[in-house]
Amino acid sequence: MTPADRDRFEKCLTLAERGVTAGERAAGLAAAERIADAAGLTLAEAIRAVRQGPATGSASRTSRPSRQPYAWAQPKAAVTPVTLEELQRQKAETEAWRKRVATAAARRRRAERAEQEAYAAQRRAEQAERDRDWARARARAGSSPAADES
Repeated sequence: MTPADRDRFEKCLTLAERGVTAGERAAGLAAAERIADAAGLTLAEAIRAVRQGPATGSASRTSRPSRQPYAWAQPKAAVTPVTLEELQRQKAETEAWRKRVATAAARRRRAERAEQEAYAAQRRAEQAERDRDWARARARAGSSPAADES
């Protein structure tokens, strides 16, 4: 039984013994039986194991094979502190990433700006051509005899 299972089992036993209502006591006992069953023990064996410490040998086990405990029920590995070198390496990686992102963004902005400038130059050339056509038409209209009579 894992430490987490053992703790849950003890809490369920306490509820089964000291529950205020009969329903609470029955629910606590049923939960304790489920935990003992999951550990491959009978309720009596699990109570003995919890109250007296872990049983020695496999004589206290039932014929059912025990299950592997869940990964989350395993004790956690000791935490190793982060070193200064690791923090500096992480910071350097982050700065390199930011620099790559900024460079790519600047490259995109330059390309967009060039496209916009080309578009604007084309529109200015088209407008200049329309202005020249208008000026020619205006000059022709001003030199015609109909313009003199008005």
